[in-house]
Amino acid sequence: MANNNTAEPLEKQLWKAADKLRKNIDAAEYKHVVLGLIFLRYISSAFEALHAKLSADQWGDPEDRDEYRAENVFFVPPSARWRYLQSQAKDPEIGKKVDAAMDAIERDNPSLRGVLPKVFARGNLDPTNLGGLIDLISNIALGEAQERSADVLGHVFEYFLGEFALAEGKKGGQFYTPKSVVKLLVEMLEPYKGRVFDPCCGSGGMFVQSEEFVVAHQGRTNDISIYGQESNQTTWRLAKMNLAIRGIDSSQVRWNNEGSFLNDAHKDLKADYVLANPPFNDSDWSGDLLRGDGRWQYGEPPSGNANYAWIQHFLYHLSPSGQAGFVLAKGALTSKTSGEGDIRQALVEARLVDCIVNLPAKLFLNTQIPASLWFLSRNRSADLTNLKDLSNLHRNLHRNRRDEILFIDARNLGHLINRRTREFDDTDIAQIADTYHRWRARIDKSSRFVNSPYEDVAGFCKAAPIDRVRELDYVLTPGRYVGLPDEEDDFDFAERFAELQAELATQLAEESRLNALIQENLAKVVVGDE
Repeated sequence: MANNNTAEPLEKQLWKAADKLRKNIDAAEYKHVVLGLIFLRYISSAFEALHAKLSADQWGDPEDRDEYRAENVFFVPPSARWRYLQSQAKDPEIGKKVDAAMDAIERDNPSLRGVLPKVFARGNLDPTNLGGLIDLISNIALGEAQERSADVLGHVFEYFLGEFALAEGKKGGQFYTPKSVVKLLVEMLEPYKGRVFDPCCGSGGMFVQSEEFVVAHQGRTNDISIYGQESNQTTWRLAKMNLAIRGIDSSQVRWNNEGSFLNDAHKDLKADYVLANPPFNDSDWSGDLLRGDGRWQYGEPPSGNANYAWIQHFLYHLSPSGQAGFVLAKGALTSKTSGEGDIRQALVEARLVDCIVNLPAKLFLNTQIPASLWFLSRNRSADLTNLKDLSNLHRNLHRNRRDEILFIDARNLGHLINRRTREFDDTDIAQIADTYHRWRARIDKSSRFVNSPYEDVAGFCKAAPIDRVRELDYVLTPGRYVGLPDEEDDFDFAERFAELQAELATQLAEESRLNALIQENLAKVVVGDE
């Protein structure tokens, strides 16, 4: 595909072209068509690269499935290879051939069974448009990008997940956590090494971002292992494809329709990191069936709201030095309904709450409910004597912060990408994450923060002692602690008032112009009718 607009990234050009081909298909259905094709294109690219290598080796057998398993590459049978499907793109039966290709790949690759979409022969998907999509996706890896086609396809897959989530709106938020929120969680927790767990993993964004973090910091991706669970089978399939296209082992990402509370797929797991975005204020979590459950060590969560059940589920799965970062509805910071206040008090007094971040509105696609980030830690005392695994020593070299909690109010950060959706940029993420890391750090000559240690900033961050939290009856809303920002000394009220008056005058003039234009057009219509 020719790049006619060098200023526009490839993934945006592809999205626009793919969206034009959508016609009257609902975005929720269309995403399985497009993402399924991108996935098929990816595994074909990886297969063809190894196939060529084996063909050139006199001892290699390019059709031996074991050769591909040994290299962790999916075997693609002849009828499912991209070149074949591309040659059939104009065939009126192309939909049936793509469905057959998906079936053939699942038969030859047990880890993909029940994962791939077979939606291509449906009546509402015009064969001409499907052929157009195949041609479009065929051109994703061009020129210099050919050698890194897997990276390109992985990036496109992730971008398309986000765009489909935006297109679906509220429903999209059920399978997708905004990338900037995921990136913030990962940058704050810094999962360099160990077990990463997400018991409500959606399409797998937490895992992808964790791997990207390790790569970006020159770590080894083999040093982290991922564990996940998802109750929505369609979403779980997206997660499996999303992880496979990134080359991430998803064998421990499980699905069952009962969910993590009723059927915990990783009962014995003790994770080094928990990263999650559970459903907000979920009232249908089967709490009545779980009275007296061993996970409720800090109090029985109410049957009508799963927020504090999720918190205790995360804690149950943390190792002795583990950390958790997750999203919750902001109401969980203050609620006293059905014993929630007592559970929150117990968590604070157990010295488990590390940091709370207040988030701006409009970050999430599926809800307008205000949200916050919670960070919990099993080891906040800087005591390393009981640590069995010292491979994560870097993240335990912190000062003793048992008797305080860091509060960050980030409501004024981020920018609107449309009138309904806000996101953080890299500067916002760095500001929040660096504040957290400065506060945690033990300041000595070897510390990277030795020249810029943590300081409270009025209106933004406050390291509050536990005594102060007790005084405020264990309410954890950051605004209660950080106070108001210091007023700028050079603020000129008269100047700002004049600016606002000028803006208002401009808006009124524009409104008057539009009204006059409407009246003029109405008059023309009336004259025409006469």
